[in-house]
Amino acid sequence: MNRLTRFFRSGLPNFLYTYTTLPSGQRHRTYFGLIVLYANTTLLVHVFLTYMYTIKPTYGISMVPTINPVGNWILISKRHRRGRRISVGDLVCFKHPLLEGEGAVKRVVGMPGDFVLSGTPGVGDKRMVQVPEGHCWVTGDNQMHSRDSRYFGPLPLALIRGKVIAHVLPLLKMGWINNGLQEPWDPDSEDFSEE
Repeated sequence: MNRLTRFFRSGLPNFLYTYTTLPSGQRHRTYFGLIVLYANTTLLVHVFLTYMYTIKPTYGISMVPTINPVGNWILISKRHRRGRRISVGDLVCFKHPLLEGEGAVKRVVGMPGDFVLSGTPGVGDKRMVQVPEGHCWVTGDNQMHSRDSRYFGPLPLALIRGKVIAHVLPLLKMGWINNGLQEPWDPDSEDFSEE
């Protein structure tokens, strides 16, 4: 019989037990048990915040009225990192391509292969561009005060950190964020009837 087998058959040393039983039958957590509990909690929080969801504050006027200029906290789903399951109309959080260390939140208005207006609607340039493969086109809801794809070009999908899915604070605005784009209204469609 080798040493390892003898070690496990003899039982764990007393200091490795996470609970101790008192003569009255009550169980109390040992110091080692507290360390194990702390390590497990830290690991779960790390996995949750790194790979699943995170809550971040926002500032700036580029997404007004969807997101207030100051005081908003948003919930970001990291399951949508690198553009996974992102569609036109979604709000995304991404690493800013020009400002190192900065992040931004914008609305996706074009996916690979889509044609989008390269300038601000109703102002100046009316040129259409095609979004290249592996990129998306993002703009702020407040287009007159937004630095977005109209300035830095198509956004690489690899820079997307996640999809904004909910308002957390302020409490009055708490709730899910739905895709803000609507289908265009067509007066010639079959569903249209004059009353």
